[in-house]
Amino acid sequence: MSDNKQKLAEQALAYHSRPVPGKLKVVTTKPCATQQDLSLAYTPGVAVPCLEIKKNKSDVWKYTNRANTVAVVSDGTAVLGLGNIGPEAGMPVMEGKAVLFKTFADIDAIPLCLGSVHGADGKTDADKLIEAVRTLEPSFGGINLEDIGAPACFKVEQTLKKMMGIPVFHDDQHGTAIISLAGILNALKLVGKKIEECRFVMNGAGAAGIACAEYYISAGAKRENFLLCDSKGVIRSSRTDLNPEKARFARDTDCKTLADAIRGADVFMGVSVAKALTREMVASMAPGAVVFAMANPEPEIFPDEALAAGASVVGTGRSDFPNQVNNVLGFPGIFRGALDVRATDINEAMKLAASRALAEIVCEPMPAAIRKILCEAYPEDAANGMFDGDIPLKNTFVIPKPFDFRVVPRVAKYVAKAAMETGVAQIQIDDLDAYEKSVAARTGKEY
Repeated sequence: MSDNKQKLAEQALAYHSRPVPGKLKVVTTKPCATQQDLSLAYTPGVAVPCLEIKKNKSDVWKYTNRANTVAVVSDGTAVLGLGNIGPEAGMPVMEGKAVLFKTFADIDAIPLCLGSVHGADGKTDADKLIEAVRTLEPSFGGINLEDIGAPACFKVEQTLKKMMGIPVFHDDQHGTAIISLAGILNALKLVGKKIEECRFVMNGAGAAGIACAEYYISAGAKRENFLLCDSKGVIRSSRTDLNPEKARFARDTDCKTLADAIRGADVFMGVSVAKALTREMVASMAPGAVVFAMANPEPEIFPDEALAAGASVVGTGRSDFPNQVNNVLGFPGIFRGALDVRATDINEAMKLAASRALAEIVCEPMPAAIRKILCEAYPEDAANGMFDGDIPLKNTFVIPKPFDFRVVPRVAKYVAKAAMETGVAQIQIDDLDAYEKSVAARTGKEY
């Protein structure tokens, strides 16, 4: 292990173990300092709201914290970069997700790593996981599914969305799709192309890859313009090893390898493995090529190599290069908006609204206060001119930064609006501009 990696490992273990284990604690919102407080918080006073809720179940939203609570649920079978490590080992990741929910959107998220939901092979038993998660509905305002292996994750999310009356969202599928679409839309503006005319190559056909492809189609891309590749090559009609999700993308084509598929392509999206994409492959793409190489910790191709090979815009999953597709740009604002209108679902319109919000932020004048914050948070990027210009959109800046405090309020606003327009909202917000400002104030990120 290198000295830098050893130092990081030591820092990470110290961070997670001291001064107390873990990253979360419970903080009360009401006083409990007197006998009167105690009698209100618990017996006998607590019986009063209990009986009110018994008479009218919807009063649970009025008298408990359910409206601001999300369960982060995992079985530890597909932890990013680590694989099937089990629910106990996945707990630090789920705690970390809860930290981001609270920090960026003031949402109280509870990590729930579930055991006894696996088959004899150690993989997710979809039916067991579905049965466990559906029982959580009375306690939470939303469910964030996390790090659940494919293909079981598809069935789990689709079934729970039908069963439950609260939003169910698998961030591994949709988070990457929502944020990468925002970047792709802005990249296509720069190169003068339309999404419906572009040819896409997707390397990686697991949960994230399939979800991205389906999502780009919902945004206007054409299914016939996609070629997907998995570990066995191009997903072709002649293959007999395809699950239903992959089969929807099976093409009658002579292309067998990624190198075959990528010739003349406009957009490459990688959620696969390190070094899968070569300079020669990038050079074979169409002029104005957009390359989003998302594998972590080492991408399919490093951004500098892709640019040197002729790519016009490059995105990555890493924080040390421009245009990082970071899921924290999505889920906090998406759930904030969904919770605030008490949505029963996070539907396609709400997801597309989130992508539009993210794309829009980069294409509008940047307030001086935001520029100052970003320059302090990202000094190297600032020195390279990333935030320069009245409209900062450029090939190194097609996706907002996580510390741009416009992100969560804007995403929440657009998601809430889409929820109301599509009939899944149970609360109406009349003044959405005022709501956006209120979210900024709630998170302490006014600008």
